[in-house]
This record gives sequence, C-alpha cells and structure tokens, in this order.
Amino acid sequence: MGDSITEGTVAGVEKQPGDSVKEDDVLLQIETDKVTIDVRYTESGEGTLKEMLVQADDTVSVGQEVAVVAKGEVSQQQPSKEEQKPSEPKQEAAPESKKDEKPAQQPPQQPQPQPPAQPRKGSQPKSPPTQQPKPSSLKEGQEAAAGTPLRPERRVKMTRLRARVAERLKGAQNTYAMLTTFNEIDMTNLMQLRTEFKDTFIEKHGVKLGFMSAFVKAAADALHLVPAVNAVIDGDEIVYRDFTDISIAVATPKGLVVPVLRNADLLGFAGVEKAINALGKKARDGTISIDDMAGGTFTISNGGVYGSLLSTPIINPPQSAILGMHSITQRPMVVGKEILPRPVMNVALTYDHRLIDGREAVTFLRRVKDVVEDPRRLLLDC
Repeated sequence: MGDSITEGTVAGVEKQPGDSVKEDDVLLQIETDKVTIDVRYTESGEGTLKEMLVQADDTVSVGQEVAVVAKGEVSQQQPSKEEQKPSEPKQEAAPESKKDEKPAQQPPQQPQPQPPAQPRKGSQPKSPPTQQPKPSSLKEGQEAAAGTPLRPERRVKMTRLRARVAERLKGAQNTYAMLTTFNEIDMTNLMQLRTEFKDTFIEKHGVKLGFMSAFVKAAADALHLVPAVNAVIDGDEIVYRDFTDISIAVATPKGLVVPVLRNADLLGFAGVEKAINALGKKARDGTISIDDMAGGTFTISNGGVYGSLLSTPIINPPQSAILGMHSITQRPMVVGKEILPRPVMNVALTYDHRLIDGREAVTFLRRVKDVVEDPRRLLLDC
C-alpha cells in the first residue's frame, strides 16, 4: 500500500477455511480510499487455509495478519472430508429408528387438527362479513404508508473510495476559487482523419484511433504554451511543473478513479491510445495500483461518452485545472458563406482563479480547440 494509507476495509473474502490455495490465489480484497487491493497467497506450492482472521466489512490496518495458511496439507484434508461423508448417513439412520417408535404417538395428534375444522364450518357465515373489510382496510393503509413496498428504500454503507472522492471534491470547492470557461470544437477534420487512417492505424499499432489521443496531445501542447495551467499553489509559492502528467478520469463500478498518463507530451498518438487502454482496463478490473494514480498535473474528463452535452467539472486536487469533454452533436454552422451541419463538441475548462487569470484560461482552451480542429498544427508547431 502507499505511504499515505494506514488502514482499509475488507471488501470481500474469496477463500474459506478448509479451501486449498496455490501461489497467486486471491484470499481476500481490501478496499482503501484510493484502490481495491487483492491479498494473494505468495508462497510456492499448495497449502490449506486453516483460519480466516477477518470477515467482510472489517477494518484492517497495515501489517495486520488476516489469514493462516498451512503449507502442503492439501492431501491430508481431503481424506478427512471423505471420512466424514460416510458417517453422516450413519447418524441419520439412528433417528430413523426412533421415528418408527413414534407412530403410536402420532395418531392422537392427527385428530386434533380435525376438531378445529368443524367449528370453522359453523363460523364461516359469520367470519366473511367481519374479515372482508379488514384486508381492504389493510391494503389502503399499506398504500398510504410511506414505508410500504410501494416506495422501498435501501441503505448501503459508502465505500472508502466513494467517501474519499466526496471528501476531495468538497475540499476542492471549499479551497479553490473555481471558474469555468467554455468553447466549442468543430470535429469534422478529426473525424475525417480517423476515418481515413483507422484501418492502417489499428493494423500497425494494434489499438483503435480514438478522439482521446488528440485531446491529450492538444492539452499537452497547450500546457507548454500556458505554464500557469500546469502549475500549483504551495503555501505562498507557485510551483511550475515542466512535465505533463495528464490524469484521465475513468468511471468504475466502485467510483471514479484517475490514472495518470506519464510524460504525455513525449508520446505519439499510438502511445497515448495504448497507455489509455492499459490504464482503463486495470481500472475496470480493479487491478490498478496507487502508483498508477499518484501525481498528475492536469486532468481530462470525458463525460461525452455518457451523453453529457455541457457540464462544469470540478478540479482534481491538488491540480489547478480540468478539461471537460462532451458529446458530439450535429449543429448548423457558418462555413464560408454557407450554413452547413457540422459535428460539434462543447468543451469546458474549470480552473483555479487564484492562480490562473481569465486570459490564460481562454488562451489555453483556444489552443486545445485549434489543435483538435487541425492536428497538423502539432507537426508544424504553429
């Protein structure tokens, strides 16, 4: 675990006492405020789980023992189970003989349910008028009550990851002077570029050419152009980073994670796509590590994949800005002297106004727009 993590919560227990285990088997999962970590059996050779010292939802600290495994006892346990199985029918055979002795006591019990059936017959004409209004009144009461099955609710304990995300985002609102600027990008040229080279690209590099690589390269270029967006306030000083580690927001079933793409400015389109695919897969599989998410100087969040038309993203602390991508929609635009339908994406830049002035924020977002609309600018450095 990372140096900043001192404890976690047992998210799930994968093995039970008596189970055989071999090298690299997952014994349990521990959820921290950043990632979910698999606790694996690391010894060579097989063994048997003798005791699981924790259970789901337990809080565990770093260094705490969680399980006891006896090495090389798999073969010894299997025959013991086989010895127990034949003994079970022998134990069941004993009560069967006792049941044979009870038939003499059962007959007096059988006529007992019959006598109550006779008075029920006599009370049938009286019971219907009194019983019919009661169920109807109960149904009406159930429909009117707030806690009935008509409006159920569930309470689920917040995961450590979700609680940490909530804490960080609320802390960002309380600390930063956040302001958002918007622009729109004509995606025509980038879409044509992808259509023309997508087959050749995937044949050579083994990954698809997506839009994210263009935005990562455009953001890296803009960060060099406007260093303040890549900087951060530390006490009474401003720290300017001359490298670009871009965090990519990825949604997972357990919450939002932001793996970091290291030295994005030094990667080509293929390198960016490969790195994003690898990090995204690790995030969805739950195998992403704290090192994969440590650092980051700038964040890109693509809400457009879920259909978002426009949003104001919240800064990912301790960074100073975040770029929000949105869905692509056909809109009428003036092209030359004509009005034509064009694929347009809204983009938003939320920034810390304590550090970044409006002029710098607009300049940054304008540079992203120019590069995405015409990626040849990266080749010509203009």
